[in-house]
Amino acid sequence: MWIVGNGSIMAQRICKVAQDALYAGMSVVKNGARLGDVGAAIQAVVEPERFSIVREFCGHGISNEFHHEPQVMHYGKKGTGFELKTGMTFTIEPMINQGTWQTKILPDEWTAITKDRKLSAQWEHTMVVTDNGCEVFTTRPEEDLSFLTQ
Repeated sequence: MWIVGNGSIMAQRICKVAQDALYAGMSVVKNGARLGDVGAAIQAVVEPERFSIVREFCGHGISNEFHHEPQVMHYGKKGTGFELKTGMTFTIEPMINQGTWQTKILPDEWTAITKDRKLSAQWEHTMVVTDNGCEVFTTRPEEDLSFLTQ
């Protein structure tokens, strides 16, 4: 996620909250955690900031197919959902909106916009579950993910 040009204060804020939400979700990933833990951690960052979480799109497993089970929802209840096991690979990619969580697919059947046409932001990482956390495959050189090893 990058802002082209300076971007409005709201654009900068929603991008930062989306990144913080991704990191919150990643921080709970480890062997034995549940997908509901990931979603709940993301919600705990997004909703107090008065943004909404898109429901129509989610993270996904990575296997012999690109979009594979499990579906990784970006909202949820702690202690619920699929149990994570060491070696599982998947994405966490919360998409958050300034207004409503609802989206609309344009006639090209690819472009997604918010139904109310307000701002949206999304960050994504692909990772593998380890015994004590996760290893991230998509880290950018300038990105500090040291919080994952604490």
